[in-house]
Amino acid sequence: MVKLVAIYKKPENIETFDQHYQEIHAPLASKMPGLRKLEVNKIYGTPAGESPFYLIAEMYFDNKQALQEALTSPEGKAAGKDLMGFAGKVVSMHFAEVV
Repeated sequence: MVKLVAIYKKPENIETFDQHYQEIHAPLASKMPGLRKLEVNKIYGTPAGESPFYLIAEMYFDNKQALQEALTSPEGKAAGKDLMGFAGKVVSMHFAEVV
């Protein structure tokens, strides 16, 4: 199993970010073919105190091919375009293998 991990820094306007993420982005991302699970985690701190990060989203797929197919699908492209429009300055994307 593999996953696409999106790590978000704290946005300038948390309310606006949360509303867009929950009402528009997550529903778009959930439509990607082959997506097994979408897990969203809000970061509330670190053992040393405050964190510069706000949210981690993990999207699980059966394998690398399924992930690539999802990203290049019309649904994946729509989610990517939306992501860059509302969070391009605060997000970094990573591929990870579940071990």
